[in-house]
Amino acid sequence: MREYIAVIGQGQNPGDPPLPEHVRRAAYEVGRHIAQAGAVLVCGGLGGVMEAASQGAADAGGEIIAFLPGLDRRAANPYVTHAFPTGLGTLRNYLIIRSADAAILIAGGVGTLQEATIAYDHRVPVVLLRGTGGWADRLPALLLEGRYLDERRKVAFALASTPEEAVAKARERGRSPTPSP
Repeated sequence: MREYIAVIGQGQNPGDPPLPEHVRRAAYEVGRHIAQAGAVLVCGGLGGVMEAASQGAADAGGEIIAFLPGLDRRAANPYVTHAFPTGLGTLRNYLIIRSADAAILIAGGVGTLQEATIAYDHRVPVVLLRGTGGWADRLPALLLEGRYLDERRKVAFALASTPEEAVAKARERGRSPTPSP
């Protein structure tokens, strides 16, 4: 059975400033490594980190599943292979996380934080790609014991310094039948 790895991170709408190049490159490399591992990339299907990761996966011959916030399938970035228009807005974040074995968090704003808390609540392992900014760099300082969002210790967050390490950790932790308490 194939692994499904979600990539969550900084979105980008038309007219927004471009992603910093180091973030775009990190997302691209994460997507490429996911595809090279034979895993399926799951994302929100729009711009920013989602598009860069999708491009990396597509360039490596991978499969990309996207849960779109709106009802227009054409809103998906051009690298998505399977677009699901949900009409759910940010509620589609739940679908992204629940369909994944693990998630990799790159940069990110409030929507990304929402995805991370959904993952934690449902014991989906999250790997934070350090050095990309946003919640990927803010969360480690807030984690209980450097690993958990709260005292329930539902699932430990992991830290990675490179895209390759992030994918390796996501694959390892996503295969575990019961993520570490």
